[in-house]
Parts: sequence; C-alpha cells; structure tokens
Amino acid sequence: MNSKSSAPRTTFQQQVVETLGKDICSGKIRPGALLPPEADLCERFGFSRIVIREAIKSLVAKGLLEVTRRVGTLVLETTRWNLFDPDIIAWRAESSTFDPTLSRDLMEMRRIIEPAAVRLAALRASDEDRRQLRSAYMAMARAVAGKGDYVKADLDFHTTILSACGNQFVRQMQDAMAALLQVSFDVITQKPGGPAHSLPWHEAVCIAIEQGDPDAAEHATLRLIDGAEEDLRELIPQRSTTVRDITPVA
Repeated sequence: MNSKSSAPRTTFQQQVVETLGKDICSGKIRPGALLPPEADLCERFGFSRIVIREAIKSLVAKGLLEVTRRVGTLVLETTRWNLFDPDIIAWRAESSTFDPTLSRDLMEMRRIIEPAAVRLAALRASDEDRRQLRSAYMAMARAVAGKGDYVKADLDFHTTILSACGNQFVRQMQDAMAALLQVSFDVITQKPGGPAHSLPWHEAVCIAIEQGDPDAAEHATLRLIDGAEEDLRELIPQRSTTVRDITPVA
C-alpha cells in the first residue's frame, strides 16, 4: 500500500503547491514555460488528478499560473504574480537564486509603510497595544541574551505597530508585511551582533510610542531601517538566475 494514502488530501495538495511554487519562484520553471501535462504531474508526485488540479487552482489564485484550453498551463510573468502573497514572498526569499532586486524593493516598501505607521501608532496606540509592544521588546532583549527566538519577537514587535496604527488598510497588509519583514530578519540575524546592535533603536521606538511622541518614533524607525538596509547589502550575495529547466513556449 502507498504510505502516502494515510495523509490528508490537503497535505498532498500543499506538497504540490509548495514544490511547484518554489520551482517557479526560483526560476527553475521560467515565465512563458508550460507545466508538464496533468498525467505527468500525477506520475511525478504520485498523487491523483484531483490533488494536482486543486494544487494548480491554488497557484492560479496566486497569479503564478494561467490555464488555457488550447495552450495548457502557462507560467506567468512576475508582474502578474500576487507579490504580497506570504507564500510567494517566502518562496522567493528561500530560493538559491535570490533576486537582488527583492532586498531593494523590500527596504523601499519598509520606508514607505513603517515610518508613517509608527507615527500613527504613537498617536493612536491603546494601553493594550503599548503593553504588547513592550512585551515584544522584552522578548527581543531576552533572545539577545540567548533565551528565546529573536526573529519571532522582532516580528511580534513590528506587527504590533502595524496593528496599533489603527489604519484598516495597513492592518489588512499585516500578513504580507510580516512575511516581507521575516525575509529581512532571517538574513540580518545571521550577522554576528546584529540583533544586539539594533536592540537600542527598537527600545527607542517602544519608548516613543509609549510616550506618544511620533517624531521620535519615526526617527528611531528610520535608523532601524537604515541599519537593516546596510546589513542586507552586506549579507545577501548577488547571484545570477539559474539556467532554465523548462523551455518557454515560442
């Protein structure tokens, strides 16, 4: 009996989604390429047609694929991807062929969103928001001392600010922003002393929001982003894209 048969179908579907999604986001399957026929994908993964079809639907919803009756399943250009989809953000960041523009665009997005969000948080944060922010900061401090997960605490800190800013549209972006921030944090924490170096500026942000000082909060946030940008430039190698594995259609 196939050992895979005992797992839930959703698990099968997610396996296919993640494998194909990573192949596309890494450039292993390039825009303009056609996916193999359904029967070939069934053979490759060892799953039923239903599982493959549902996985393809998920990737279509993410903007990675387009299914047409005459042509087949086409990999779309990056401009048509749902770039705020947390899965796509993670797959692009995990790729061994990391797109050097991703780190640049990430930092630009942070500069667009975070300074304004932190100013609003300083003006609008509730007492509970301030308590959560202080708790996240203390978790970061403990992690720097070797007691905890720094990246998780850092994400909690920044997502608390996004929520505390009180803007419904920014709140809707929280999942995407958390995924974008994690890309940055996962890299930066690889730098020896990086988290400890940024900790005082996180504390400055926390204090400014607690005191309702939007100017000080924005200043500290910009210093954090400046430091993160410098670290990313130092740590992320400028790698070229891989040679395509599947030839695009003419």
